Amino acid sequence: MGAGPEVTLGVLGSVHRYPVKSMLGEELAQAEVTRRGVAGDRALALLDRESGRIASAKQPRLWQGLLGYAATRTDTGVRIEAPGGRSLWSADPGVHEGLSAGLGRAVTLIDSPPAGAELARAVPEEVLARGSRADVAFTVSQLGRAAPPGTFFDFAPLHLLTTASLARIARLSPRGAVEAARYRPNLVIDTGDAEGFTENGWAGRELLVGAELRLKVLVATPRCAVPTLAHGALPGDRDALRVPARHNRVEPLPGMGPQPCAGVYATVLRPGVISPGDRVRFG
Repeated sequence: MGAGPEVTLGVLGSVHRYPVKSMLGEELAQAEVTRRGVAGDRALALLDRESGRIASAKQPRLWQGLLGYAATRTDTGVRIEAPGGRSLWSADPGVHEGLSAGLGRAVTLIDSPPAGAELARAVPEEVLARGSRADVAFTVSQLGRAAPPGTFFDFAPLHLLTTASLARIARLSPRGAVEAARYRPNLVIDTGDAEGFTENGWAGRELLVGAELRLKVLVATPRCAVPTLAHGALPGDRDALRVPARHNRVEPLPGMGPQPCAGVYATVLRPGVISPGDRVRFG
């Protein structure tokens, strides 16, 4: 049971899923959310044959090109649109070599992570200082410490971001704008007149979305270099990371130290079907 009476936070503004890890995704008019997150989210990923790690744009020197690909689910699998408009299909035996040729690195499209799967994360401050193509220091971590086994989530199955946080970043950014797509949220919550990084205070709380879905907010989301990168036609923007680094440093977990954060991670306590416009409240 949730703690205390329901308190309305706002409404669900949009729902997003990313069928292939680190590729562009799709906005949904309705979504089923299971204990594994939005149905079909991060269902596939690329395995780097050389390192044995999961390919992630968090290591931009090698993998920022993934953000030039867009993935959508269909009745027969996942359609991947490559830069230039060529389409690849997840069920096509040639998809691995097609992706390898486009990315310039040997990869295999997989639907289940190998045991002990790891990914590399470039040190964000070094990417800011030296650029996305520099050979910078990185850390290596296992996938999904707060996610169900067999998934490709970095940490937890859902990522939430509020319009309040987006508005604060935009106001503090030199160009006066920022795009939600840079942060790759699953749920964008329209918090109306709320101001600031309001979801910083949600850790440990339960949220109700629509009639059925109940979530447990875990921690603030530490930001990597991904928001700074080009996303398809969207050009790069270092201030998408620089602003949280200057104005919203939070310690997500004990021992991590203050990190640039925007949004929160959550896990699913009770599955449900959701649509934009659904009420979001503490419960």
